[in-house]
Amino acid sequence: MNDPRTAVLVTPDELATDLGLGGPDPTPGVPVVLDVRWALAAAGQTFDGRAHYLLGHVPGAVFADMETELAAEPSPTAGRHPLPSTAQLQTAARRWGVRDDSRVVVYDATGGMAAARAWWLLRYFGLRDVRILDGGLPAWTRAGHPLEVDDVEAEPGDVVLSHGHLPTLDASGAAALAAGDAGVLLDARAGERYRGETEPIDPRAGHIPGAVSAPTSDNLAADGTFLPTAQLRERFAALGVGGGRVGVYCGSGVTAAHEAAALAAAGIEAALYPGSWSQWSNDPSRPVATGA
Repeated sequence: MNDPRTAVLVTPDELATDLGLGGPDPTPGVPVVLDVRWALAAAGQTFDGRAHYLLGHVPGAVFADMETELAAEPSPTAGRHPLPSTAQLQTAARRWGVRDDSRVVVYDATGGMAAARAWWLLRYFGLRDVRILDGGLPAWTRAGHPLEVDDVEAEPGDVVLSHGHLPTLDASGAAALAAGDAGVLLDARAGERYRGETEPIDPRAGHIPGAVSAPTSDNLAADGTFLPTAQLRERFAALGVGGGRVGVYCGSGVTAAHEAAALAAAGIEAALYPGSWSQWSNDPSRPVATGA
């Protein structure tokens, strides 16, 4: 039986072979590689992913910007990182060099926490072969593979995207699932945010009533790679993931994609709530729970 993680993750050595970086001949059809370095910055600050990209990146990788390409304009009603429109993402994907038959690999330097957003979006908008570099740039450099510093401008692609190829939840759907509607809703944020002990950015602290705390960081081993498939299955089973539906949310729909990726690597499909806590907590009609 095939390990489902092979459709979600790629190792540094596998990517290096695909790119023809020494050793065997490259696999036909060199993948499009996207550098998706991003981090949630403190209030009043920004994280300059492009600056990190220019200091060194996987050879041939194109920088993908979280705020301008992987999300629409934020708003209290839609959340901090609403899904981009089909036209917005298609324009970005063509800039990255993506074609309809492209294989795409995405990475960051934080265990896939940001790159998973690109992985999920590209699959949601219709691309079939999208994988996350397991362990990201740190794993790439640990394996002894080279970096380059040029700002790569890809030959424009011609991909045609369409939305709706992965399941999603709106606020009402998330509420129903959390209330025990034949499934489980996982909260991918850190435990202290779930419990309502702190809330650094959104207007109310706490979680969707009935949601289960499932911090995204627990999907990873100490070296930043995803846990083995068997351990991921054990983790999610312990959280109540069984035969019913599974939903995931986080602060703004970014790290929830990492939870969806970990579930997919374990062979479990999950619906993502794009608005997540940033949308829910801005709606005074929505109840909030606190505590463990």
